[in-house]
Amino acid sequence: MIRFATLPLAALALSACATSPVDAPDFGMTPGILQPMQGAVTAADPRAQEAGEEILRMGGNSTDAAIAVMLALTVVEPQSSGIGGGGFFVRGEPGGHVTTVDGRETAPAGATPDWFLDENGKVPGFAVSVRSGLSVGVPGNVALAAKAHSEFGNLDWATLFEPAIRLAREGFQINPRMHDALGRSRMTGGHSEAAKDLFYGPDGEPLPIGTLVRNEALAKTFARIAAGGAKAFYSGEHALELATTVAADTPHSGAMTYQDVAGYEAKQRGAVCSTYRAYRICSMGPPTSGGIAVQQMLGQLERFDLSALGAENPVTWHLFLESQRLAYADRELYLADSDFITVPVEGLLEKSYLAERSALISSDRSLGLVEAGRPRGAPMALADGDEPVEQGTSHFAVVDSRNVMVSYTSTIESAFGSGLMVGGYYLNNELTDFSRSPTVDGRLVANRVEGGKRPRSSMSPTVVYDPQGRPFMAVGAAGGSTIPVTTARAIIGAIDFGLSAEESLRLPFLMAFGGRVLLEEGTWLASAQDAFRNLGHQEIFVRQAPIKGGALLLRDGEWQSARDPRLEGYLDMP
Repeated sequence: MIRFATLPLAALALSACATSPVDAPDFGMTPGILQPMQGAVTAADPRAQEAGEEILRMGGNSTDAAIAVMLALTVVEPQSSGIGGGGFFVRGEPGGHVTTVDGRETAPAGATPDWFLDENGKVPGFAVSVRSGLSVGVPGNVALAAKAHSEFGNLDWATLFEPAIRLAREGFQINPRMHDALGRSRMTGGHSEAAKDLFYGPDGEPLPIGTLVRNEALAKTFARIAAGGAKAFYSGEHALELATTVAADTPHSGAMTYQDVAGYEAKQRGAVCSTYRAYRICSMGPPTSGGIAVQQMLGQLERFDLSALGAENPVTWHLFLESQRLAYADRELYLADSDFITVPVEGLLEKSYLAERSALISSDRSLGLVEAGRPRGAPMALADGDEPVEQGTSHFAVVDSRNVMVSYTSTIESAFGSGLMVGGYYLNNELTDFSRSPTVDGRLVANRVEGGKRPRSSMSPTVVYDPQGRPFMAVGAAGGSTIPVTTARAIIGAIDFGLSAEESLRLPFLMAFGGRVLLEEGTWLASAQDAFRNLGHQEIFVRQAPIKGGALLLRDGEWQSARDPRLEGYLDMP
């Protein structure tokens, strides 16, 4: 069974009812000595969650624990995230100050807008682009972790690596979820000889569920970074091997160089915040589209009394579908790396603009296909690109004894990324998150490839404060383009319906893909298709929902920790 723990803060820890988070005492924890845990952690894999909990018991804070989770996921969830990829980090203090760090991967300096086009100027099949050095961006997770730790960390840098090194060196068992990924994604999972040796048998089949895997190469990589800091990743022998491996698999000029790796920088960005029913929602801004999309959906829904409509009313979720369509239309046209493109962030979140967009939504009929709006500051004459569906990602969150929230989403893009492996870990294929077509009908695409640019993302790490300004929720999701929908749905569950963390994540999933609507199979939504058709949603398909949402939620002075209930059965050993 998956553990959906409701983790009470220990006796001396904060009570939201009795003690102001700002006035929390210093508990005097000694690094290296395990103490009763004060805080909560959620992660898609219990072993990574335990790594974060161990760091909290050692006196680490939420930043320390989140870094330990990211490192442990590199070992036990290599199909989804790790140090070969990048991520976004959102940290919310009890007093309301929010810091965000952008660790998104970058294209090599030699990349041009026609990066993915073949010799005939055409876009090849997606798999051709993925399983190539063309798809690999300079990884950002180690730089992100180092930047966050230097500003907010409590324990020594090297201490944060101890759980991950132990998992890699002493071994971890292949669970059903990883076994399934290895079988479904052999093209990337078994692309390199090193990966085949680790995860596949002589017959080319994935190792059986329960097999103990020891990844000594990754343990050594971790040990070097633990001892030498981020520079051990971004310079010297490791950086040269990384760049050489990618360049050798890149079919034309402009390939990644040592200088590209050495020049990578994680960036602190301004948080993107708005309000929803007096709750303050703060998330990551560009180059991810997710934080803005989540806040647009919520802002457009604010005029509707969802609580009165109820959580099992087709009209409630019809309204949600309509808000999705409007937010995603804006996302496709305007969102990209704001270091390269003017992104009208303020205009997209202005209450007047959201009210204008919300006015398009009717409670009794669907809009069908929609167009992007014209927010204040929007650039003109942009085109919608041809970005593929995003996939491999992991979300995790931590709150510590002082009620400092960290929401962190990490990714390598497709399952097992590009399939290329260096130092025991997979390299991302994040550059396929760019539009592979630089222009459409003669108009430039905002999210086109450019040297040094960061591809657009859907990741939506978010922190929420209650109407009194107190920490309330740390939430996010995996699942590529479905991430903003999953995140917004969980926030609606907690705020509008008063649900627990687990109940919020358990809400049925539904999403609009242009004019089509996905309803989650095995839920009441699937049996309500006629109601949705009567509301104008004609093209409906029923499928298994994406999984891997995660949330921490403060209720009655206790932090509830939950991972997506849809993971149940995928993490258990025989």
